[in-house]
Amino acid sequence: MSRLHLFRPRLPVFLRALTIACTVVALAAAPASASERLEILGDDPGLKRLGSEIERLAEASLGTVGVAAIHLESGRGVLLNADDQFPMASTYKVPIAVEILAQVDEGKRSLGELITMQTSDHVVTHGALSDFFDTPGSRLTIRNVLGLMLRISDNIATDLLFREAGGAEAITGRMKAFGAEGIRVDRTTRALIANWLGRDDATVARPMPPAEYNRLILEGNSSQLDEARLAELNEAFNSDPRDTATPRSMAALLRKIWKREILSEKNSALLIDIMARCQTGENRIPGALPPDTPVAHKTGTIGETTNDVGVITLPGDAGHVISVVFVKESKLPSNAAMEPVIAEIARASYDYFVFNRGTS
Repeated sequence: MSRLHLFRPRLPVFLRALTIACTVVALAAAPASASERLEILGDDPGLKRLGSEIERLAEASLGTVGVAAIHLESGRGVLLNADDQFPMASTYKVPIAVEILAQVDEGKRSLGELITMQTSDHVVTHGALSDFFDTPGSRLTIRNVLGLMLRISDNIATDLLFREAGGAEAITGRMKAFGAEGIRVDRTTRALIANWLGRDDATVARPMPPAEYNRLILEGNSSQLDEARLAELNEAFNSDPRDTATPRSMAALLRKIWKREILSEKNSALLIDIMARCQTGENRIPGALPPDTPVAHKTGTIGETTNDVGVITLPGDAGHVISVVFVKESKLPSNAAMEPVIAEIARASYDYFVFNRGTS
């Protein structure tokens, strides 16, 4: 939808301003050689052709693309820019969910535990908590907040769970403990958005008050961000190591979720079920797949970044495909223009593993 789709604010004028300010230009740097960018998992000779096709499709992003396309059951696959750090955008809500559910498994909390929304939690954004639960003292269960965070990418829900999970140290520490060292979660969505808009003074420890934050968003909505300012904001954001992941690490996390290696059977199934009912990104991983193909995924978008990560269920007994597609530094005119890149890469991976099943 927009350059701020990660946080899905209800500000179409602002979003159009961000889109208009971008111009389509050729990439300045020559791409790395295939041997530097591609990694083949397994001895299936056809995977090199899949890798070449993914590279070809990635060129349409006018940016940098990171991919993990891995057959879950056999481990065969293709990685592109596997160890580059990419802004996760809203895909970072998967690690937050994993930390919360791990704490449930440890008996530290319950899915039925109530979270109380404070006045200070309520800011301008798109989502159920912003639209319908704006009365101080509103209470929801952790299970409900988890669903809102993953299904509709609600940002207030995300920040509530970020806090409940114990913050950046707990979440990133859990990723390391679970073997996904390339994933780091650092900020609330409120801090991340404010930082992206140039307010470096906004932090998790010192969040912008709701009125000030809302004013920042509304001022951005009413002003025309010129191309130079937008480029400055994007350059700073693209080089920020916070809230980033590598394709390899995100694929490892998804694999461990689906293999029931890090969460209990009950909570693994719950997380997969919520992701299977994701209501964003219909033009991304699912966009070019055959109708009604089951996909459990999570999207994210901000600035020059458009992402989708998840697992595709193949027909019959063909298994599943982990699909991680990160796009950063794209010079396409809108995030919507980046979505076909994700869709076509997912479809190429789907087709390959449907017709080249190998051994599982």
